[in-house]
Amino acid sequence: MRKLVYYIATSIDGYIADSTGDTSAFPVCQETLDDLFSRYPETCPQHLRGPLGVTGSARRFDTVILGRSTHEPALQAGLTSAYPHLRQLVVTHHALPEDPTVEALSGDLGTQVSRLKRDAGDDIWLCGGSDVAGQLLDEIDEIQLKVNPITLGSGMPLFRSTVRRTWHVSSAEPLAGGIVLVTYTPADQ
Repeated sequence: MRKLVYYIATSIDGYIADSTGDTSAFPVCQETLDDLFSRYPETCPQHLRGPLGVTGSARRFDTVILGRSTHEPALQAGLTSAYPHLRQLVVTHHALPEDPTVEALSGDLGTQVSRLKRDAGDDIWLCGGSDVAGQLLDEIDEIQLKVNPITLGSGMPLFRSTVRRTWHVSSAEPLAGGIVLVTYTPADQ
């Protein structure tokens, strides 16, 4: 069965962005980007692959799920798809620009993702944001946090959810730039 992996950058105090969705406060270190994209090149948006020198093909994920707010920067940049090399499922109740690699996803997300996990394929990357992660908390099989050495004080939390779930740290790896890659797995699995 495929895994749903919440792979996302966060601050030490658990925010994935400030209250406007801006992530520019997170430090960017080329060595860290090189390391992370060598692990998962498919997580680099298509329009940044050339400028960042990312050339690898998918190593773990063939599908990405993201909320409309997470998808919005691509639309604002004139792109209909930031990840045309992946199957993209955008959680939205609004129409999306026409693009064969992007599908709208709405309704009971848990049921739809549970069904998707049973389909053949590679793992599924949950890209964000807070609302979608909160709705899918029970379906998440692994969390990989890129913990940045900054506190934001407020903003968009990792999860918008009232559900409680216990996790175990399966690894913690310091990276360049003070970032720590922490992997969690559910305690109930």
